[in-house]
Amino acid sequence: MNADRLKAIPLFQGLSKHQREQVSTWADEVDLEPGKHLVEQGEFAHEFFVIQEGAADVIVDGDLVDALGPGDFFGEIALLETERRTASVVATTPLRCVVMHSRGFSSMEQTMPQVAERIREEMRKRLSNR
Repeated sequence: MNADRLKAIPLFQGLSKHQREQVSTWADEVDLEPGKHLVEQGEFAHEFFVIQEGAADVIVDGDLVDALGPGDFFGEIALLETERRTASVVATTPLRCVVMHSRGFSSMEQTMPQVAERIREEMRKRLSNR
């Protein structure tokens, strides 16, 4: 993954070039078609997603609860809390995402606590809105 592309993602803004390069070693960039199910409610988590381009719907118990777009991320709750997925996410347009698997996510938490704290803050907000 190209480290310079991470600059445009709010979650990674404020990181140094070296830090963005480090994150890029832990992450992959993927292109997905509309209709692709990125995560399924109730499954165990293995990755965390950040949307670069496109849109996706968040579905809980069959109901549309949110729409996501560039800069939004998901999958962190199950990774951070070692729980099952709390929602399903389905691409509604062509989608380009940064995907980080659990090992890379753990490394990022340990070496970049400021990014991990941003993710935890968002997770707390999402959990309090349940």
